[in-house]
Amino acid sequence: MGTFWRGVVKGSVGPRDNDSRFLLDVHSRDLPGQATMRRYTDDDEVDLVIIGAGAGGSVLAQRLARRGWRIVILEAGPFWHPDEDWVSDEAGSHELYWTQKRIIGGADPIELGKNNSGRGVGGSMVHYAGYTPRFHPSDFSTATVDGVGADWPITYADLRPHYEQVERELPVAGQDWPWGHPHRYPFSPHPISGAAAKLREGALACGIEMRVGPVGIVNGTFGNRPHCIYRGFCLQGCKVNAKASPYVTHLPDALAHDVEVRADSMALRVDIDDDTGRARGVVYTANDESGAGVQRLQRARAVAVAGYSIETPRLLLASASRRHPHGLGNNSDQVGRYVMVQGATQTAGRFAEELRMYKAPPPEISSEQFYETDTSRGFARGFSIQTVAPLPIGWAEHVLADGHWGRELREYMRDYNHWATIGVLNELLPHPDNRITLAEETDPYGQPVARMDYTLGDNDKANMAYSTRVITDILHAAGAQDVLTIQRFAHLVGGARMGATPEHSVIDADHRIWGVPNVFVADGSVCPTQGSANPALTIMALASRLAERMADGAIDHSAVASTRTTTGSSS
Repeated sequence: MGTFWRGVVKGSVGPRDNDSRFLLDVHSRDLPGQATMRRYTDDDEVDLVIIGAGAGGSVLAQRLARRGWRIVILEAGPFWHPDEDWVSDEAGSHELYWTQKRIIGGADPIELGKNNSGRGVGGSMVHYAGYTPRFHPSDFSTATVDGVGADWPITYADLRPHYEQVERELPVAGQDWPWGHPHRYPFSPHPISGAAAKLREGALACGIEMRVGPVGIVNGTFGNRPHCIYRGFCLQGCKVNAKASPYVTHLPDALAHDVEVRADSMALRVDIDDDTGRARGVVYTANDESGAGVQRLQRARAVAVAGYSIETPRLLLASASRRHPHGLGNNSDQVGRYVMVQGATQTAGRFAEELRMYKAPPPEISSEQFYETDTSRGFARGFSIQTVAPLPIGWAEHVLADGHWGRELREYMRDYNHWATIGVLNELLPHPDNRITLAEETDPYGQPVARMDYTLGDNDKANMAYSTRVITDILHAAGAQDVLTIQRFAHLVGGARMGATPEHSVIDADHRIWGVPNVFVADGSVCPTQGSANPALTIMALASRLAERMADGAIDHSAVASTRTTTGSSS
């Protein structure tokens, strides 16, 4: 049976060039291919070693595996099993996050862990909210257009076909999108909850347009993946696998095409041949039958680092050698710089009726009406608006942050179902001193602990203050009886940004580290600016573009031996 007709029988007609929707086994609940995947030895010189099985690493592996590349993915965390590990409990999902020690500093230290990084196969997309908007065309040229930030060495047009393909593969559900580059989504929008309907009324009263979606959450059947059941625990791993993550999309397809995912394997450094200047592979330690703490070298013709905005700079800095005494790609002291987060203030309002804000995908309705620069506001760039749904523990933290303790706290907790929450994502500008460095303290692997320093700029503070007033006005217009607000932050990008010159960046437009012909970076650390959009879709689109260029010969093929093929699907 062909792909198209098999899709019809299964209740879904998806992209012809990605079979992942057929590979998820809802009966065993295990990642298809985990037990039977191809195994390589350390001495096998594979075509590519990828460090990290998250959004970027998984897409890169899936694309290139379909073109015949032999690939090993090293993942520091474990394989997950949905029935055992993805639970309807906030505290019980703690292991999904990267909780190893990190040091924070700067004038505005950023909380690290559950809100911005993941550890395990699938990465942070296992516990993300499912929200998958695109960056705007303006995001790629903020220095030229707005006089702030940095210009990317690529444009929105370079990513557009990859945005479209990934949206079909996840698939993304949402209303027609009028902002940025207007476009449609493959699936129709989800129905909205009472909480979202109430907040949309308030937004419309303030002259703010809201749209439903976009979310990488199935609205209808999609192969073996069922419809969303609106249980409300998207951030704890989707129990029914309706929410898209690499674990249920690109990784099953990668395993079916001879990729090995080597879990519980912590990458320690990229091994560089000082004579040739090329990477020979990756040194890692594996927690398996060979014994924890035993260092091993996986040989490879090329290496792609996809550890995200903390672990990628940490790994590059730890990969010092005679040719690179200050760390790989750090000859111009750029590794670890320009790390960005987004302002993510949340404001909650109490309403007379029960709204049960958690009974829906967390970002149900949103607006990008304030995304671009408006000089009348007094700051550059802007923000997006999204409904959010803190679960009980998160709600308790919200209330505590507003100064309520004891009896007051208990009253707020009993009143939980009467509240609805709306938040923002502010574009905070890149600054060279917001960075990742190596601390003197070491972790259980003997590696230096990452330190992240962060300080808000004046433009950042003005942006956050303005957006807080906007969402507070929405709640009042919706009829909220009580309002409370907390300042928080979300998402990470930067730390190994791409650019046009090695003096101001870590990688070139082809994601290759300057001066190292066969080492690439394929995660959110490459982004020169943050935008006001959740970064997951852009990270996947960037990895898709990189894979296309590597497979089609747009990048120097001397990085990879000729044993791999260039035939097969071009997905």
